[in-house]
Amino acid sequence: MIAQSLFIIILIAAIYLFSKNVGKIRRNILLGKSADHSDNPALRWKTMARIALGQTKMVKRPLAAVMHFFIYVGFIIINLEVLEIMLDGIFGSHRIFSKPLGGLYDLLIGGFEILALLVFTACVVFLCRRNIAHLKRFSGVEMTTWPKSDANYILTIEILLMTAFLTMNAADHKLQLLNFGHYIKAGSFPVSSFIGPLLPDNAHALEMIERGCWWFHIVGILAFLNYLPYSKHFHILLAFPNTYYSNLHPKGQFTNMASVTNEVKAMLDPSFVPETTGEPGRFGAKDVTDLTWKNLMEAYTCTECGRCTSVCPANQTGKLLSPRKIMMDTRDRITEVGKNIDQHGKDYKDDKSLLDNYITREELWACTTCNACTDACPVNINPLEIITEMRRYIVMEESQAPASLNTMFGNVENNGAPWKYSNADRFNWSE
Repeated sequence: MIAQSLFIIILIAAIYLFSKNVGKIRRNILLGKSADHSDNPALRWKTMARIALGQTKMVKRPLAAVMHFFIYVGFIIINLEVLEIMLDGIFGSHRIFSKPLGGLYDLLIGGFEILALLVFTACVVFLCRRNIAHLKRFSGVEMTTWPKSDANYILTIEILLMTAFLTMNAADHKLQLLNFGHYIKAGSFPVSSFIGPLLPDNAHALEMIERGCWWFHIVGILAFLNYLPYSKHFHILLAFPNTYYSNLHPKGQFTNMASVTNEVKAMLDPSFVPETTGEPGRFGAKDVTDLTWKNLMEAYTCTECGRCTSVCPANQTGKLLSPRKIMMDTRDRITEVGKNIDQHGKDYKDDKSLLDNYITREELWACTTCNACTDACPVNINPLEIITEMRRYIVMEESQAPASLNTMFGNVENNGAPWKYSNADRFNWSE
């Protein structure tokens, strides 16, 4: 009863803390402007199934796709084993699913072990790619100590959890063979049976190892759960809603501001009466609260994999722009805004903004708007939308832009075309 009570207290505390932290992230996301992404639900479900569930955009890099698939499938299926462990912890039972499932239980445990080995292997490969092979896309000015450590922490934790799971099963299997205590004969152990010879033959020592690994495994999973909201690995949960609410419009299609559209219509038609839309608000985005909730969700969904930056032509030619940095800066800034709200109230202003304090103008104007980054992202994140909204602010609110753009703006205003020639001369080239 003491062990059960302790486990229940730990479980309740873990769920409470996780819910609290997820609530803060949800609050932060909803600080963004409203945006309608509810159209065409059938296509949205299809998109989510294909990209988030089917991992179709991962296959462009086959090795990473296979390794990630092992971890992904392992994470989903091994949760059935986690459910059994939790029920055992609550009710004080042991392998509670063994009797109801009968012979299927052996197949499941054997499958879990094979998946655990594949997850272990994939994590080792990923650690080697990051820390020995030093792949270029895992580096960059934005990849400071914490982002690099975060990835290593998660991979190390998963390796330890899989090791604990297999060692627990190995000890359990030997205790079953010894007919010790409540260790009923249940399960198949194709992987952990190779670990068994490394363990002692003393039943009490085996029981201590089995219980120690059991507690380490389940408490480690609950700790991992509460680590997610602080980590890039929160994409485990957000990848599904983020792909469901994907932008279904053609890549790069700009949005129109109602206030500007109404003004243009009024200029063309004096009889036009615009609908009341309230305050026009800011043109473009200076800070994160000027972005939409979808932009902020994407910032929290970013996996920091670097695929976007690795295909960015501006980044490849040595310019400052890194689409991954755009998303990481957006996430860091909205997190800072949320902390300010928690500490000082919702009306607190810290005199900082996403523009200039996090993202420089040089980065923004380096973008060629080619959409390579949005195409490469495995979870349909769109850094370009944030870039163009911040450019819109610079141009429409501050009237600042590179000289070449100002020249083009002036030509459009005076000549109706980007060139310096008058309208009457626009077709002279044909002669």
